[in-house]
Amino acid sequence: MGTSDRHPARGLDLGYARVSTTKQSLERQRAALNEAGIPDERLYVDKRSGATVDRPGLAELLKYARDGDTIVVHTLDRLGRNLREVLNLVHDLAEKGIGVRSLADPLPINTADEGMGRVAFLLLALFAEMERTYTAERAAHARAVAEAAGRQVGRPLAHPADKIEYARLLKEQGGSFGQIAAKTGIPKTSLHRYLDTPTTTGSAGE
Repeated sequence: MGTSDRHPARGLDLGYARVSTTKQSLERQRAALNEAGIPDERLYVDKRSGATVDRPGLAELLKYARDGDTIVVHTLDRLGRNLREVLNLVHDLAEKGIGVRSLADPLPINTADEGMGRVAFLLLALFAEMERTYTAERAAHARAVAEAAGRQVGRPLAHPADKIEYARLLKEQGGSFGQIAAKTGIPKTSLHRYLDTPTTTGSAGE
């Protein structure tokens, strides 16, 4: 669903709903958004995995939204594959004057609100940064302990390190996963694992 290309007014509430498998139902999210005053013609939906990059409903919504509009979701996790991606998207939208509001998070968030909604969003950003730091520290400690004991860190690489580095270079140059897979011989499923995460010693294998 979704509105037409015309944008008749500023300050619209635009709904977005997503489920991660085709077996799940959008009805709960759709009903909550309708109850919040958003008609079906202003609802955008995706029925795809959060790990799937292609989300046409969200892409259409982001193309349509204008300064002064607010994107309304059932919970913030509907907007991205992980908290950092959600925070980055909300930040980019804020720079365009587009707000984000959630309906059912433990602390409902409205980034246009100067009160508790704004505070809750800033706390989420802080927690995301703390988790990133703690994860990096835990990984570094585990590597140090394993290396001191003479153990290999992680599972053996399923593909040579030079091929993985070549794949990273191709990605930086704008190559698609299909093109990179064809040039390196690494399956796209493994490429997502290698290229969607920071470089670490002992990357995961197949």
